[in-house]
Amino acid sequence: MTNKPLTYADAGVSIAAGNALVKAIAPLARATARPGAGAELGGFGGFFDLKAAGYRDPLLVAANDGVGTKLKLAIDSGRHDGVGIDLVAMCANDLIVQGAEPLFFLDYFACGKLDNDVATQVVASIAEGCRQAGCALIGGETAEMPGMYAPGDYDLAGFCVGAVERGEALTGEAIAAGDVILGLGSSGVHSNGYSLVRRILAEKDWKLDRPARFDQEQLLGDALLEPTRIYVRSLLPVVRAGGIKGLAHITGGGLLENVPRVLPEDCRAEIDADRWPLPRLFAYLQAGGSIEPGEMAKTFNCGIGMVVIVAADKADAVAGKLQAAGETVHRIGEIREGRRGCTVRGNTETWSAREPWNAEFDA
Repeated sequence: MTNKPLTYADAGVSIAAGNALVKAIAPLARATARPGAGAELGGFGGFFDLKAAGYRDPLLVAANDGVGTKLKLAIDSGRHDGVGIDLVAMCANDLIVQGAEPLFFLDYFACGKLDNDVATQVVASIAEGCRQAGCALIGGETAEMPGMYAPGDYDLAGFCVGAVERGEALTGEAIAAGDVILGLGSSGVHSNGYSLVRRILAEKDWKLDRPARFDQEQLLGDALLEPTRIYVRSLLPVVRAGGIKGLAHITGGGLLENVPRVLPEDCRAEIDADRWPLPRLFAYLQAGGSIEPGEMAKTFNCGIGMVVIVAADKADAVAGKLQAAGETVHRIGEIREGRRGCTVRGNTETWSAREPWNAEFDA
């Protein structure tokens, strides 16, 4: 035993590496500046000026989320340049469904030993997500905690705050029987269901660095790590124009459990799975896991990342505006009178079904 004076570095924490990371990511944050925020890092907190952002009497709306076990795929494949977009998307998409514009974002990055190259890639992708969502990255926290994480592992959490003028929030109260359900195409699995994805990968011994069997020009890892689509820029103008009654971000719980979250009592979403093609990635996962259609509907987005509920006489106009903004739009169902909840149904062969099927969820 020696009496050598100990330092923080002896315990596995490098203050110098942390300071170097802050310097490296400062320009990334600065590039996300927007009216109301300068996006400068280094203080004890980030400021945002609502008046400078153009709001008169705003309500603040907050959301936080993570990326989940999709991070394990990113870590295992050495691909860290998209998970930050996922992080922002999971929060920003939750704000737009309230009718709120995402204003600023803060991130939390935790690891056992700080790898500045990996951390910089992650924060760069967070900044890219903020640019896509139109919000400023005004702060964050990097936690180096030896013994808490396995070598090479890290975790992420994101926090986003948005605003909507008083009286303009989307509450779903106006939704009524006869309204039309539009579905906006997803970019892939997004950031939910990856524990099941990883179980299928392990059981089938599928390799992330091999071409996907459903697309020989794409690696399976690239298909599974495609970042979550951020719908804010396409939806916000339509929301502000008053053309939308309700929105549902399709995350954990799939179509079955997320759509009812925005419905009033005595309204039920009836969704027809025959009205849009199941993307090949989802069909591949379904076959690999022998997953029943109903389980698909409550686990994955199945190609629909955002649901838009509109009056029947406005459906074509809203769909046209969203298509013009770059979205893939499907008319996937209707709102009916009934117990608050959701039904997803399909015919024989739809989602590989052996007979016609219904999946039900009562809220």
